[in-house]
Order: sequence, then C-alpha cells, then structure tokens
Amino acid sequence: MQEVIDDLSGWLSEGETAIALATVIRTWGSAPRKVGAKMAFTAGGAAISGSVSGGCVEGAVIEAGSETLATGRPQLLHFGVADETAWGVGLACGGTIDVFVVPLDRVTFDVARRWIDEGRSGALLTVVRGPESWLGRKLAVEGGAVVAGSMGAELDAAAVALAASTWQSGPAQLAEGVEVFVDWLRPAPALVIIGGAHIAVALARLARVLGYRTVVIDPRRAFGSAARFPEVDRLIQTWPEKALAENPLAAESAVVTLSHDPKIDDPALRAALQSEAFYIGALGSRKTHAKRIERLSAAGFGDAQLARIHAPVGLDIGAQEPEEIALAIMAEVVREWRESGKQ
Repeated sequence: MQEVIDDLSGWLSEGETAIALATVIRTWGSAPRKVGAKMAFTAGGAAISGSVSGGCVEGAVIEAGSETLATGRPQLLHFGVADETAWGVGLACGGTIDVFVVPLDRVTFDVARRWIDEGRSGALLTVVRGPESWLGRKLAVEGGAVVAGSMGAELDAAAVALAASTWQSGPAQLAEGVEVFVDWLRPAPALVIIGGAHIAVALARLARVLGYRTVVIDPRRAFGSAARFPEVDRLIQTWPEKALAENPLAAESAVVTLSHDPKIDDPALRAALQSEAFYIGALGSRKTHAKRIERLSAAGFGDAQLARIHAPVGLDIGAQEPEEIALAIMAEVVREWRESGKQ
C-alpha cells in the first residue's frame, strides 16, 4: 500500500471517488512484481499509480478495473504467459500471476493511511475467493482486534487469529470455501546509528537511499550536528541510554554503534540486546570486541544474547574507506532484514 498511498490521498483530496485497487495475490515462476504489489487507477486509467507487472498486463487490469468500478463487482484475474512471449508482457520466463481488482474501500484506506503516518503495524484482509456476495469484503486488524470493517462475527474472530499467525503478506484460507488476502502494513525498517563518526555520515546517506528511516544518536554536538546529518529523519543529541529509553527499539530496528567510546556504545548495546531489534552491529577490531564482550558479560548478558552482536561489523568485502565500510554494514543489515521475515 505504501507505494500508492500518497497518490491515492491526492486523488481523494481532489474529490475523485471512482478508484480501483489491484493487488498481486499469487505468483508462479518468474514474475516482475512480488505478492502484495499494487496498482491504483481511476476509471479508464486516466490516472495510474504503481504496477502489477512489467508490461501490457497493466492494460488488461485497467480494462477489468473499469468494469469493476462500473458494476461494483470485484474480479480475480489470472495471467499466464508462454516463454516465447513472456518478455513482451513483462512476465519473465513464463511466469504467471493472479491479480485481485476491487473498488477502493475508503474506511480501510483511512486506517491504512493512519498506520503509515503513525508508523504502526496492521493487517488488511480481503476476501478474494468465496461466495460472490462476500468477494471484496475487507477488515483491518491491529493489535489483536478488528478496528474497521467486518466479515461477520465468526469470520472476524478467525481473521484476527489468522493475522496473529503470520507475518507475511499473502493468500490464506480463512474458512471452508473462503480465501482471503492478508496484506501486512509495517513501518519501514529503521537504522539507528550510535555515534556521528565519518562512517555514520556515509551510512546514514546510504540507508536513506535504500528506504530505511534513519536515526543518529550522539551526545557530542560536534559529531551529532545537523550540519553533518542534514537529511536524517531524526537527530538526537543526548546519551543513548536516555534516547533509547524515550524511543524504544522495535522489531523493525537495526542498531549500529560507531563511536569507539564505551561510555556511548555500551549503553546502546545493552538497550539493543534487551530489545527485539533485528540487527545489532558494533564497529571495532576483534580485540576491541573481546573487551566489549567482557564488559557486557559482567553486566549480566549471556552467550546467546551476545551472539546477536555482529562484530567486526559488516560483510567482509575488504572495505577500507568510510563509504566502503558503510556499504559493507548496510549489506549485512539488508541481509538480516530479509532473512528476518518481518518485511
């Protein structure tokens, strides 16, 4: 939803009401867009945002969507392409996709907009197979409860349980003869950088390019200054212990300590080890890290907890310059994020 949310908000603010939303709900073989990819468009494709493939499938989806807007009936579309024509329509190597097209539901859209604006997580569930009168029914689940929409009391309870059982977006069986698409919306991953050293400048810039929310924490104003970090999402000029107590780390957080000062790095590592952060990295040599482990062990952390710390930080690419070190760190962060299954 994030890929089309701003355009949708703009169209709605201009008074547009005839808007269709198409979602890739299943793929086989090689497909250019993953499950959950979206395309929003107005009647006849006068305005388009996002995509569901890499070629003329969009034209067929818009045609079907215009019919859906006219009739109010959602449609489940299936596209399969032979190898010899696959590239022409953007479905590489004969891939196939299912796309569900439905009129935009304003109630659940407003909930999704709030989740995105407030950095909250939630799941939108849409009936994609089942009795015709049920197709397109939606509800929003947040914090183990339905916050918008309904499929009926019994199915609502099943929907809450289903959302709690999966972190991945995708189709799922809700009840006999009823399939839903579970569309998880989560905050973009955040990279929390402790210490505004030269590497941090390059790392914050690269993380932002990759779509991460960026936070720099450094009590030393000469290092943690707006002049050094003009584009980070948050610059916190206080000690990490205080900063992370007021801004707790979440499961979508990665933490990297770069200050080389135990008075700054160690409190941040203690907070990170007590959190659900998906990545913890610490700059320093093996000798430096051995001393760090001794201090953290003395503070009561066990071997399993300490094994979460990536040190020396970053993938081994032979990095030497600050920008190369930043690249190595960011590559390791991205790998851990993808393997975490939280996206």
